[in-house]
Amino acid sequence: MQKTPPQGASPLTLLVRHGRAQAPASGEDQRQRSLTSAGRRRVRAAVAGLATLGVELDRVYTSPWLRAHETAELMQPLLAEGGEILSTDGLARPPSDALLGTLEGDRIALVGHEPWLGELCAWLLSGWHEDGRNLSFRKAGVAWLEGPREAGRMQLRAFLPPRFLRSLGE
Repeated sequence: MQKTPPQGASPLTLLVRHGRAQAPASGEDQRQRSLTSAGRRRVRAAVAGLATLGVELDRVYTSPWLRAHETAELMQPLLAEGGEILSTDGLARPPSDALLGTLEGDRIALVGHEPWLGELCAWLLSGWHEDGRNLSFRKAGVAWLEGPREAGRMQLRAFLPPRFLRSLGE
């Protein structure tokens, strides 16, 4: 199966919500919550589903928060030779032009959190952050976007719930 999209095609951007994390403990730093064992299993199965679809990535950008970083690490099998995982604070806050300016690669994934991921998706598709209230990413859910990484210029190829991805990976 040919990996999608081929080099030179319209840029591929996957928006990925982190997997299920530990419940927050009283006084715990929200940024340090780890994935649960079930969360890890489900992310691995979703990654297997993406592999079945022929996804290959040049880079995975992740929020520095632990649960997102752990999710990004589990996406390692999707990285092309020489691919890398990079942390960016821009995925742990509302979307901005500054974030878009740091993204390189024809085939990338952005691993982050709600509500910012929904806002980012809406902004890339429509040019409006506020439309993100209408998008809800389930944990380990993926939006597959193509086109120039500019507000209002991308197209939605698929909105993939984690259960669907897991069924592909089995």
